[in-house]
Amino acid sequence: MPYEAVQGKDEHEMSPTEGARRESVWAADDLIDMYRESMEQRPVYTQKADSTTALTRRAPPKKSRRKKILIISLCLLAAVICAVAIPVALSGSKKKSSSSTQSASKNASGKTGPTTGTSGSLITMADGTTFTYTNDFDGDWAEDPTNPFSMGGKAQSWSPRVGSEEWVWGTDVARGVNLGGWLVTEPFIAPALYEKYVNSSSIAIVDEWTLSIAMGANLASEMEEHYKTFITEQDFANIAAAGLNWVRIPIGFWAIEALNDEPFLVGTSWTYFLKAIQWARKYGIRIFMDLHALPGSQNGWNHSGKAGTVNFMNGVMGIANAQRTLTYLRILTEFASQDQYRDVVCIIGIVNEILWSAIGQVGVQSFYYGAYEAIRTATHVLFAPGVGAGRGPYIAIHEAFQGPAIWEGFLAGADRVALDQHPYLAFTYDYVSTPDQMAVKPCAWAIATNQSSKAFGVTLGGEFSTAINDCGLWLNGIGSTSAAPNCAVLDDWASYNATLTASLKQVTLATMDALQNFFFWTWKIGNSTVLGTSSSPLWHYQLGLERGWIPKGVSVLPSRVMSCSLLLPPALDPREAIGHCASVLGSSQIFDGTLPASATGAGPTSINADQTSSHVFPPTTLSPSFSGTTVGLLPTYTATGKVTTLFAPTFTAAPTAAVGNGWNNSADTALAFVPVAGCTYPDTWNAINASIPTTTCT
Repeated sequence: MPYEAVQGKDEHEMSPTEGARRESVWAADDLIDMYRESMEQRPVYTQKADSTTALTRRAPPKKSRRKKILIISLCLLAAVICAVAIPVALSGSKKKSSSSTQSASKNASGKTGPTTGTSGSLITMADGTTFTYTNDFDGDWAEDPTNPFSMGGKAQSWSPRVGSEEWVWGTDVARGVNLGGWLVTEPFIAPALYEKYVNSSSIAIVDEWTLSIAMGANLASEMEEHYKTFITEQDFANIAAAGLNWVRIPIGFWAIEALNDEPFLVGTSWTYFLKAIQWARKYGIRIFMDLHALPGSQNGWNHSGKAGTVNFMNGVMGIANAQRTLTYLRILTEFASQDQYRDVVCIIGIVNEILWSAIGQVGVQSFYYGAYEAIRTATHVLFAPGVGAGRGPYIAIHEAFQGPAIWEGFLAGADRVALDQHPYLAFTYDYVSTPDQMAVKPCAWAIATNQSSKAFGVTLGGEFSTAINDCGLWLNGIGSTSAAPNCAVLDDWASYNATLTASLKQVTLATMDALQNFFFWTWKIGNSTVLGTSSSPLWHYQLGLERGWIPKGVSVLPSRVMSCSLLLPPALDPREAIGHCASVLGSSQIFDGTLPASATGAGPTSINADQTSSHVFPPTTLSPSFSGTTVGLLPTYTATGKVTTLFAPTFTAAPTAAVGNGWNNSADTALAFVPVAGCTYPDTWNAINASIPTTTCT
């Protein structure tokens, strides 16, 4: 059901039902709503009264007839004005588009200089192919090939322009999507990449590790072909056109390096991440860079690079793998903190979906503090603090599927730490509730999100989907199947009827509203060569836009002639979710938009002493059962190695552009964690039950 436009920011409200309140430890006064964006540009649309109601109304007094005639006359006059104004405006719009097209074409033919365009302009990509830029939200694209770090595009009229307008958390709202399966592959997202080798290799293909081995000599060419074609520049233009203003991009540690027998393709994914930065700048998109796969695996799932056991902050090599990761986080931070990139890459996620059940609270929070210290030390400049707005990116920590509540007070006073939550209806394994019943459930998440935003700081919904169960080809891994009884129906997206589509859209709207600053997982699901189409449709944002369970922009007249007709529909986009949960739950609370000062770098950013002493890294105990002197015997690395720096992009039209050297802070001279020379280490990916050394090797 279309949302009703609100008059101002004070009417963006939300609160839980009584049942939801019973699940919360917070009072109703604490509930807040992060949505504060004014919708003044949206007119209020009202339905006509039905005929029965009209017939039962008392006839108006005769004097109202004169008023009615006056209104009709004014409407006719408005119609005449529109009849003239609309063609003129459309003509002007066409001229503007034509001008933009010409500018882009000149650039493609070899001329250089700043170019920009609005909806209707022609884009020529690096491979020579073209597409028409379409944006119904007054967005634009902008680039200057001779100055590649100049002001960028504006995704929509309501989103800050990259390069010239600051993003303000608490005022601006992140409406984003993940580029999952691109630079860290997943079988269910890119099935065709895996299907070529499944059942035709001598090893079982379950993850990128085994896929890389199976590809053998073809690894470099086949993996790069995937990078090159799965996500392109046009995707970034389409993301902005969908009303989105952020992307979350998962990357693996092999973007930097791989050691020993790790089979991943090293460095090539970084080349494409650099392309993503330029495309994001051009179309006004900001990037949340997420370190999705860590040495040793932080969760044992296929999207950590290698499925199986957890050897990160767990087992004999748990600390060593974490130390190695700290070096990688410094490298990523130093690159992203450079002036050329910091206005695009604004958040770094230090780990994706760390497995609390294997690592435990002590291990998880110890690593989080260690990562915070490594990153903020890297941004420390001589005679200036390494904290505060502008000193490096925001740091995102995952809530480890424990919910936001337990993180209140964690590292209190820390500088610009965001909490990343991934609530999925699909993994509640509710196979009984109807889609309509499932559509109500996400609104309960608003309670924790609201409180976390108020008490902890910036709280993100880094992943969610429209899926109401775990149906879909290989969703839970290659060869997996769901126990849900209706998978055949839900996977056959081409046969959805209007009722099912509408119910699924309610799921989407409820989740977007509850999570508020959100990132859908994921932008696209590739086609299966076996099925001849894509599976897992409710994880496929592009498909949802096309089929209707994701809010989609619709073509409207240029804004300067919108007032000619109040019968024109609004352009629907993710903002349609604003206020959805308040309407579902029937009650509301007003949010004042205030975040803790340290959460935005605007106030004191010194971590409370009790927190620093409680979460030391390395920890004094480690899962599964190490404590006391045993912890001191576990193998560790030493900070004596050469630090790898990430390479910068090159630009044909700007060969002398200052692209940076990959290292923002020359005062950051700490060395990399590397194995101690002469020491013997167990397999870093299979050391849960390895023998513990009897003496320390240093």
